Amino acid sequence: MWRVWDACRMVLEVMLIDVLPGREDDFLNAYEAARPMFASVPGCRSVRVKQGMESAARFLLLVEWDSMEAQEQGFRRTERFAQWRALIAACIAQPPLSEFFGEVGVAGLSPTNNFFSH
Repeated sequence: MWRVWDACRMVLEVMLIDVLPGREDDFLNAYEAARPMFASVPGCRSVRVKQGMESAARFLLLVEWDSMEAQEQGFRRTERFAQWRALIAACIAQPPLSEFFGEVGVAGLSPTNNFFSH
């Protein structure tokens, strides 16, 4: 399915992660340990995590990749992915929901233009 995206187009991986209540610090420690696994993959542009404000046990992991191939070949199909899953396994309430997003061009707006400022 993802192959419809141009292999050279930057993609944003958005992962919604619900952790077990009371395990938020454990998850953040696991993320801190795992962050270099993501960041050192060729084609990984950035990695960051956000914590829910209404639900402290909900996290959003945002990973920017050069391409789907970078994510798939450089991370998902490697031992790094297995290590990442092992680090967070004890903390998560359910399997994370992961989706990929690409930039879209809209007439008159650039991807960096702030839609809400108009």
